[in-house]
Amino acid sequence: DERGLSASRIADLEEELAAARARIARLDGQKAELLADKTKLKASVEEMTAALAELERRRAAAERRVADFKDMLRRFQKLIDSGTLKVRIIDGRMVVQLKTDILFDSGSAALSASGKTAIAEVATVLESIPDRGYQVEGHTDNDPIKTAQYPSNWELASARALTVVRTMIEGGLRAQRVSAASFGEFKPAGANDSKDGKASNRRIEIVVLPDLTDLPGFDQLQGLSD
Repeated sequence: DERGLSASRIADLEEELAAARARIARLDGQKAELLADKTKLKASVEEMTAALAELERRRAAAERRVADFKDMLRRFQKLIDSGTLKVRIIDGRMVVQLKTDILFDSGSAALSASGKTAIAEVATVLESIPDRGYQVEGHTDNDPIKTAQYPSNWELASARALTVVRTMIEGGLRAQRVSAASFGEFKPAGANDSKDGKASNRRIEIVVLPDLTDLPGFDQLQGLSD
């Protein structure tokens, strides 16, 4: 029967059509997955590129810090060899460290003659280093002091730091490049339970201030403060 054949043919065609639709749906799904993978791949490449750029920036910054430290050692080699000072990295900062026992008499903030000479030499070297600021920090051991002039170690350490700052300025270091701070006995370099430990705590530290423009997010922070 022709009508039966037509109905059967229509059913076959509808089955083929349904199968085709199902295949199209599967292909659409695969296409979406491919597009998603492509998007993920692009995002991964972009993230990797950014990570590599940041890694390169940090590597360059680390190399600069190492070069700066070697340069500081070279500039101070004479004073290092004479035992006048040490150049160290403390808490990630370059520090020129001088024992106060070779600069000041006990309980005094007046520089000795040899101390004035040493600080003047230090000032000459520091002034020759471009684009850097310095903070002079005074430190003491924990032996208490209580005089009319220095009621505590805070005042003694502060007076010594200011004396060093003034002497450095007189030695040619520009005043806008240097400041003073006091830690008294509260940031010891060693234990206060021995003679050598106490001696290591009586010190002047000249901290080379970091270049904050190297820090991540500096530009954004700068914009917030404008």
